[in-house]
Amino acid sequence: MLKLTVKPGEYIDIGKEIRVVFAGGSANNLHILVDAPRDYNIVRSGVLEKNMKEQGAEVHKIRTYHKDAELSNEAKEKIQKIISEERFKQKQKKHDKKNVKVKEH
Repeated sequence: MLKLTVKPGEYIDIGKEIRVVFAGGSANNLHILVDAPRDYNIVRSGVLEKNMKEQGAEVHKIRTYHKDAELSNEAKEKIQKIISEERFKQKQKKHDKKNVKVKEH
């Protein structure tokens, strides 16, 4: 299984015919848009299980996926520190490049 991190507005292409767009969400909900040919049957697991029960069909347990465990506050702080340091380094590089161009003129 492939695990991806996407931001609102980003998308994932599956082959040439299917695009899944992450439209945002909240703590317990994810909003996605699926653009696929009509001949693909796209159904949420809850709806699929409900329909199978109503039809009297044997319901095979569909794999359930769970949210990743939350990071500890210590881990979040470390990550934030790393991000801040990287941003500072990038700003410093841009500043240094500007100073070099000014000295050349």
